[in-house]
Amino acid sequence: MTRVVADITISLDGYVTGPDAGPGNGLGTGGEPLHRWVFSDDPDDKRILGAATERSGAVVMGRNLFDIVDGPGGWNDDIGYGATEVGKPDFLVVTSSPPPTVRLTGLDWTFVTTGLEDAVAAARSRAETVSAERGADLDAVLMGGGALIGSALAAGLVDTLVLHLSPIILGAGTPLFTGSGPRELVQREVVVTTTATHLTYDLG
Repeated sequence: MTRVVADITISLDGYVTGPDAGPGNGLGTGGEPLHRWVFSDDPDDKRILGAATERSGAVVMGRNLFDIVDGPGGWNDDIGYGATEVGKPDFLVVTSSPPPTVRLTGLDWTFVTTGLEDAVAAARSRAETVSAERGADLDAVLMGGGALIGSALAAGLVDTLVLHLSPIILGAGTPLFTGSGPRELVQREVVVTTTATHLTYDLG
C-alpha cells in the first residue's frame, strides 16, 4: 500500500536548518552537522538511507528546496536524492510559478501551482503507478523543506512521519513544528546509531 511519508532530519531543539538557509547554504549557518548521518559509515545509517531512497515512488518538495538542489552548488552526479544514493524518482515541486529554466534536466520535474494538497495527491498517484509496475509497495515522500512538511502535517496529509534526530542544538533556524495543535502519534520504530536517532511514527 502506498503511504504519504514525511521524512526529514531535525535538531534536538526542533530545527531542520540553521539560520539563513538558502541556495549555496542549504542547511543554514551551523546546520551542516544535521546531515552527518547521511554520509556516515554506520551500517544502520546506510541501511536506513538506502531503504528510504528505494521506497520512494514519487517525491514532493517546496520551491525553496528546489532552488537549493537545482542551484549551482546543489545536486550533481555524485550527490542527489538520498545523498550518495542519487535516486531518481519523479519529483513534484509546490510553487506559485515554474522556474524559467532547470539545471537538473536528467530528473523528472513537475511544478504544481495549485497547492500542496494537489501535489501530495499527484505524488501518491504516481507512487501507486510505479508500485504496480515494479510489483512493490512504494511511497509518496515529502522531503521538505520544513515549512512544507509542517503544513502537510497540520493539514492531515501525512500517513507516516520519519524523523532523523541529530544530536545538535541549533538555537535558531527553520522550525518543523509551528502553529499546529497537540497530536498523539503511534511510535513504530526507533533505531539509534552513532550519528542519529531514527524515529518512525504513524499518524492517525
